[in-house]
Amino acid sequence: MSVKCFTKLCLAMFVLVSFSSAATAADKAEIEKIKLPEPRADGTMSLEKALWARKSVRSFSTKAAEWEQVGQLLWAAQGINRPGTKFRTAPSAGATYPLEIYAVLPSGIYHYLPMEHAVEQVVAGDTRAALSAAGLRQGSIQQAACVVVICAAFGRTSEKYADQATRYVYLEAGHVAQNILLQAVALGMGGVPIGAVVDEEGQKALGIPPEQKVVYIVATGFPE
Repeated sequence: MSVKCFTKLCLAMFVLVSFSSAATAADKAEIEKIKLPEPRADGTMSLEKALWARKSVRSFSTKAAEWEQVGQLLWAAQGINRPGTKFRTAPSAGATYPLEIYAVLPSGIYHYLPMEHAVEQVVAGDTRAALSAAGLRQGSIQQAACVVVICAAFGRTSEKYADQATRYVYLEAGHVAQNILLQAVALGMGGVPIGAVVDEEGQKALGIPPEQKVVYIVATGFPE
C-alpha cells in the first residue's frame, strides 16, 4: 500500500471513529432525566397501620400516579436513606447493590438513579400491555398506575459471594418488594407482587441491558 493510500485510510478511520463518538454522545444527551420530588421521611400512616392494611390488590382504577408518588415508591425501593453514603432503604449483601429499578408508566419506562433521586426515560410510550404479556398476561400489570420492575445484575454480587450470590440477590429483591408494597399502602394506593415473567420477553419489553434480569414485578395503583 502506498503512503498516500495509507494516509487516506487513516483519515477515513479517524472520521468514522469521531462520528461514532459524537453520535454516542448525542444519544446520551437525548436521554431525558427527571429530578424527582424530595422523598418524605414522615407520613400520615404508621408502619403498624400499613402492615395491617397491606393486602394484594389486583384491580386498579384509571387514576394516574403523580411524580411525587412515583418518586416515593422508588425511594422506598432503593433510595438513599443515610445522607453522605450510598446505603439504601433495603439491605444488600455486602452492599453490592445488584438491583436496578424501573418504573413503567403510561408515558414510558424510567430507570431510577438512587444517588440523584432522579429517573431517566429509557423507553417512550405505554408498554404495560407488552409487559403484561411477558408476565403471563396478568391484568394488574396493564391496569397499574405505576409498575415497579426489579431487575438484577447478578455479577455485582457474585464477584464477592460466588455461588451464594443468587440466593442473596433474590432475598434482596424480596426486601425491596415489601418496601414498595408498604409504601404504596401509606400513599393510599395498593399493590401486588408478581414473580411470573418470561425472561426474554420481559427484557425485550423493558429494553434493559443483557446483563440484567427481571426478578420481580410490583404492580401498584389506586384500588378500583
